[in-house]
Amino acid sequence: MNRTEFIIATAIVLFVAFCLGWFANWLVHRFIRVSGSDVGELEKMAQELHEAEETRDQAITYLQQREAELTNQISQTEAELSATMDGLREARREAEDLRGQLERQSNSSA
Repeated sequence: MNRTEFIIATAIVLFVAFCLGWFANWLVHRFIRVSGSDVGELEKMAQELHEAEETRDQAITYLQQREAELTNQISQTEAELSATMDGLREARREAEDLRGQLERQSNSSA
C-alpha cells in the first residue's frame, strides 16, 4: 500500500466514522426530542404549581392571622374570667360578712 492509498483509506474510514457519529447523534435527538405539546403541558403544570403555591402561602398567612386573633381573644377571655372570679370571690366574702353581721344583730336583738 503506497502513500496515496493509505491517505484515501484513512479519509474513507474517517468519513464513515463521521457519518456514524452524525447518525447516532440524530438518532439520540430524535428519541429524546420534546414535542411542542409536551412543552405546553409542562408550562401549564408549572403555572398550576405556581398558583397552588401562592394559594398555599395565602392560606398559611390567613391561618397565622386567625391563630393570632384567636390567641388574643383567648387571652382577653381568660383575663375577663379571672377578673370575674375575683369579683365573685369578693362578693361572696362580702355576703358572708353581711350574713355574719345580720346574725350578730339578730342575736343581739333577741
